Amino acid sequence: MADSYIQKLIAERIGGVKFGKDTVLYKFEKIKRARRAAVAAHPEIEVIDLGVGEPDAMADKGVVETLAKEAANWENRGYTDNGREPFQRAAAKYMEDVYNVPGIDPLTEVLHSIGSKPALAMIPQAFINPGDIALVTVPGYGVLGNMTRWLGGETYDLPLLESNNFLPDLDNIPEDILKRAKLLYINYPNNPTGAFATEKFFKKVVSFAKKNKIIVIQDAAYAALTFDGTKPFSFLSVKGAKDVGVEIHSLSKAFNMTGWRLAFITGNPLVVKAIAAVKDNNDSGQFHAIQLAGKYALEHPEITKATAEKYSRRHTMLVATLKKLGFNAKKPKASFYLYVKIPKGIKGGVKFKTAEDFSQWLLREKLISTVPWDDVEPYVRMSVTFLALGEEEEKKVMDDIYSRLSDVEFEF
Repeated sequence: MADSYIQKLIAERIGGVKFGKDTVLYKFEKIKRARRAAVAAHPEIEVIDLGVGEPDAMADKGVVETLAKEAANWENRGYTDNGREPFQRAAAKYMEDVYNVPGIDPLTEVLHSIGSKPALAMIPQAFINPGDIALVTVPGYGVLGNMTRWLGGETYDLPLLESNNFLPDLDNIPEDILKRAKLLYINYPNNPTGAFATEKFFKKVVSFAKKNKIIVIQDAAYAALTFDGTKPFSFLSVKGAKDVGVEIHSLSKAFNMTGWRLAFITGNPLVVKAIAAVKDNNDSGQFHAIQLAGKYALEHPEITKATAEKYSRRHTMLVATLKKLGFNAKKPKASFYLYVKIPKGIKGGVKFKTAEDFSQWLLREKLISTVPWDDVEPYVRMSVTFLALGEEEEKKVMDDIYSRLSDVEFEF
């Protein structure tokens, strides 16, 4: 069939005349296809899903009841544009109560968003001109980088290495890059590594940003999910941070509200105002009833505490299970991600050159789903958001993982 004229009109940023014809499969599409093939080949075996990056639980009962009540309120039916004050005030108080960041102005320093992903997509629209550079950590969440490139900007990768505790090296960025850099994107606790940023690192980021006149975008989607004595820690709690940037908080992970699509950006008022100007041309705001349900959630941080305790327990179990199999697994201080270096192969059997090789083998041969990362070093990401109702079921999942993998001897 001949190409439609529409093919020639598709923007180059998404492929242009090659759109839809590329035979290269993206990572998550490969995982989906491999999973379907594995299930078809072994329908009698249930897939253990350690790859999914979203909470396994429902939102708290009080959050759901608030939505139901407020959705029935005639006054809540309309557009909310750039937000409503009750949610903004709750967000400001949440930052003080949970992260020890007082003095946030709810009217000028808080902006709601329909999830953190749209926020990250809109930020470059407020700051990036053709030729500008965004400094982005890799491996990582690609939205801000993708949008930067779509706008004619460039990205400069900051590799996250285990030897540097998965923190970016800010000292060796070339001067010509720094002169054109406008944004520094960081994400701690980190996806996919699970790394936790120290106060020393955040202070260094503030100093770096001031020296080089760069705006810091700290994605704090997992910041509240801490355990083993580690307290939730905000970039904005560091002196001078509000002078150089903003932080994005998501209700998806902390409050099991993934599909509700609610987040907020907080910090430097001019940065917030610039993003709000872009947002005003992108959407008409999240449904007010959802914002009020989010307000309820922010006023009940104990919801997050209970969730974090569950993830902590699961991390402990998974690390112990992997160590028995020979992996050098280390429990993170926060998030629901465990980042594990792959084995070199199986004794007397297959060798793994890449994380993708290993991840595909796990899914094809053992029906265990993970996410491979080969951007810097070969690791797989495992998430403790697998489906299990209670501790006994969690133990059964661990026993099943060990049973499926203990018939081979991994080489490291």
